[in-house]
Amino acid sequence: MAEKADAGNTARPEFRMQKMYIKDLSFENPNAPEVFTTMKGDPAVEVNLQLNNKQINDDHWEISLQITAKVSAKEDAKVLFILEIEHAAVFMLKNIPQEHMKMLLGVDCPTLLFPFTRQVVSQVSIDGGFVPFLMEPVNFMALYQNAQKKQEASNN
Repeated sequence: MAEKADAGNTARPEFRMQKMYIKDLSFENPNAPEVFTTMKGDPAVEVNLQLNNKQINDDHWEISLQITAKVSAKEDAKVLFILEIEHAAVFMLKNIPQEHMKMLLGVDCPTLLFPFTRQVVSQVSIDGGFVPFLMEPVNFMALYQNAQKKQEASNN
């Protein structure tokens, strides 16, 4: 009996990351080897993050994190390294109600992807001759809510 009752229900929502990949990666160490012998103290760090999404087909979306990190010496502003990455993943979002899509694309998907992006960035900085560059965790929910508030304010 329970099987017959379930057969009449709508399809169950499905959400999962299917593939993760690096679309673009650049590491510049313009002042090597001098920076390794002259650097003192903590560096100045500037990080920019951009979230992109695009629909591939009815059930698949590409979510990408574009990150640019510029790390400089505080005392003379000499660039230690510049790292640029576009790290992406394909997510299957099947039978998801439309009212939940923005939240999934803007919060849940990047929250799943970010730890892997952070690990790639850390490893690249190590391979570039520096200590691990550990980006601070990102609160994608707060970013999403701020974007929603800005959009509401601009509509009024």
